[in-house]
Amino acid sequence: MRSFFLVSVLFIFLAGSGCMNRVEKASENMIAPIRFLALGDSYTIGEGVETHAAWPEVLRDTLQQLGVSLPAPQIVAKTGWTTDELLAAIVKENLEPPYDFVSLLIGVNNQYRGTSRGYQLDDYNEDFSILLNKAIELANGNPGRVLVISIPDYSVTPFVSVESKARVAHEIDTYNQVKKLLSDSAGVLYVDITPISQMAANNQSLLASDNLHPSEMMYKKWVAEMLPLVLNRLNQ
Repeated sequence: MRSFFLVSVLFIFLAGSGCMNRVEKASENMIAPIRFLALGDSYTIGEGVETHAAWPEVLRDTLQQLGVSLPAPQIVAKTGWTTDELLAAIVKENLEPPYDFVSLLIGVNNQYRGTSRGYQLDDYNEDFSILLNKAIELANGNPGRVLVISIPDYSVTPFVSVESKARVAHEIDTYNQVKKLLSDSAGVLYVDITPISQMAANNQSLLASDNLHPSEMMYKKWVAEMLPLVLNRLNQ
């Protein structure tokens, strides 16, 4: 019942945003099953919500309702990870490529730790480039099967003091500019969920109980944003 309700909500959203025809067309004749690898940090594991409410699981449930056979996603992510820590984990992880789809969402902890703890924007540029190439490699060399997700703007949450909000927002924007530039150059999919995250400034229901991470409701909005892109590429 929950999955049916979720898909109904997403279809209403997509119909209202003019995406319905693209979703219906792209979901036809889908080849299955799809192996999905999700790389990232707390935003990928769904810190603060139940496992089924994290966006990779919401995406999986939605795709399955649309007829795409999708086993449980393999997730390499941990709360607090930076780019270098994710890189180290990928090397140690028992991965079995190729994957049909790979997502990458990382960078907020680089920004949070900042220069005082040795994290420079130039280092992020270099590390993210390596991660991006690795993600493409894991997707059998197909950049069209890699989805990069922008860093949410957590400056709008109660976690950030009033005097720090402008600085944090500016830094996240700068990191996202680097991320999008590299993603566009590599030819991967890029979805900008940052504006959705900023809606939490006036809607507390979009935050988990920790008042920092997204709630299930926000993750559903992320999935609605990425769904047409994902379906289109999976069908190619």
